[in-house]
Amino acid sequence: MKPFKTIGHSNQPIERFVDLLKAGGVETLVDVRSTPYSRRFPQFGRERLATSLAIAGILYRYEGTALGGKPKDGGSYDDLANRPEFNHALDRLIAGAADTTLCLMCAEKEPLDCHRTVLVARRLAERGAAIEHLLADGRQEPHVVLEEKLLAASGEGEPDLFTTAEDRATRLARAWTARERAMRRA
Repeated sequence: MKPFKTIGHSNQPIERFVDLLKAGGVETLVDVRSTPYSRRFPQFGRERLATSLAIAGILYRYEGTALGGKPKDGGSYDDLANRPEFNHALDRLIAGAADTTLCLMCAEKEPLDCHRTVLVARRLAERGAAIEHLLADGRQEPHVVLEEKLLAASGEGEPDLFTTAEDRATRLARAWTARERAMRRA
């Protein structure tokens, strides 16, 4: 399986956005926005984006219905991740990553401010997928580095003498839950 990529379109010109995708080796962009349109940045509306990507030789795929962070029925990210349609969509992504480089896209610039990471990439990583986040400045950050930053920022960093029985996955789950709560308050 090829590593997954993630990216936030933010307020970038479409040309810069496409350049970041190409630099990351992206072959298929997977739109995970619940609503695949932007009033402020119309170049990222579903149809216009698909056209721009096609011109650049990048396929466009919409998965926001199953993987979006704002479903009609609500719920926490854990609730969303337990829905059958969410898991079927992850299965489709993993199968697709066998022979193409997929990139999850949403609007937010920073990976930890977006459900593409806190909901979707987290669950892909839990299934053993390698993930790299394409950042607006052109850098690529491995998901495991992002997880370490999350653990440190949440106070769930390295266990001490009294918490050695807790494994990294348990601490990381608490950190992800805290990050989701912070995102909902913002």
